[in-house]
Amino acid sequence: MRNTAINLRALPEQRDLIDRAAHLLGKNRSDFMLEAACDRAQAVLLDQVYFNLDADQFQHFIDLLDAPLAPNPGLERLMALKAPWTNE
Repeated sequence: MRNTAINLRALPEQRDLIDRAAHLLGKNRSDFMLEAACDRAQAVLLDQVYFNLDADQFQHFIDLLDAPLAPNPGLERLMALKAPWTNE
């Protein structure tokens, strides 16, 4: 059961557009809007972790991952620090 409200304001023509689309799918406005918002949220999140490459692009990506790292003195100093939450 849904128990959290999400409120927003829209122009009348935006509401009407949403209502027409919801009606075509046999949904009410709330269900349509919640589904659309969740679909978009998932797409945004997936854009942060998923990317599509063809075979050549994938091989180039793998080559970059497998290449040796350039020296990074700042990172080496950081990794040498003892974590403040350890007792060692």
